[in-house]
Amino acid sequence: MLRDITIGQYYPVDSPVHRLDPRVKLAGTFLFIISIFFVNNAVGFLLALAMFAAVVKLSRIPFSYMVRGLKTIVILLVFSVVMNLFLIKDGTVLVRFWIITITDRGVKNAFFLGLRLILLVLGSSLMTLTTTPLSLTDGMEKAMRPLKKIHIPVHEISMMMSIALRFIPILLEETDKIMKAQQARGADFETGNLIERAKAMVPILVPLFISAFRRADDLATAMESRCYRGDSGRTRMKELKYTKQDRIAYLILILGAALLIASRFLPLAPFLTNTGGTI
Repeated sequence: MLRDITIGQYYPVDSPVHRLDPRVKLAGTFLFIISIFFVNNAVGFLLALAMFAAVVKLSRIPFSYMVRGLKTIVILLVFSVVMNLFLIKDGTVLVRFWIITITDRGVKNAFFLGLRLILLVLGSSLMTLTTTPLSLTDGMEKAMRPLKKIHIPVHEISMMMSIALRFIPILLEETDKIMKAQQARGADFETGNLIERAKAMVPILVPLFISAFRRADDLATAMESRCYRGDSGRTRMKELKYTKQDRIAYLILILGAALLIASRFLPLAPFLTNTGGTI
């Protein structure tokens, strides 16, 4: 399960998506997330799936590798789908048993919500899989540069977000090592119900927190020894500059987001639409 988390990891391969400016990928991710919340019918979701599949194809990242990241949200996905399936009482009743009532609108809401969550996770993972932590930091700092005028520490915020993303795979690897060490001493993390498994994970937390604090202290010492003083007087080896491909990508992203948002207002049959849902 720990090795299945893809957010925060970088997949090194040469592709048109990897070569794009990080600001383009940040803007594309935010546009995609915002657009997904506007989509409320089958046509819109089919468009979103087609656009996402095209970007994955261009990125040359194996789709099976990306799908692995969905295992980490299975509980949230199932909970959200079940809540919408059973709690929405509007529409035609399909199943009625004791206090459980399932309607056609509840089924549609649950399906669309599950699909929306999957696209959100995969879309966010795609950004980190195609962008190195250093490029992501520079991109966030450049994108938020106007906020400096109101004295917001843009560089420090970008650095913290980048370090947090970079620490995800490191802590996962450390957790895996601790779990294997505990299993070698007789610990059992595989058997028992959900509560028993949760209790078995408690002995992992203490060494994991100690390791995390140690790594944070080592990182702070390394930054101080290299005379890191924040954004003041800092230069960069590679300055971000937009290319023709980046401008074309911006245009495609804006057109794609406009199509997804416009799909909400298409005159469709009632069975193709969805009125929302709760998470």
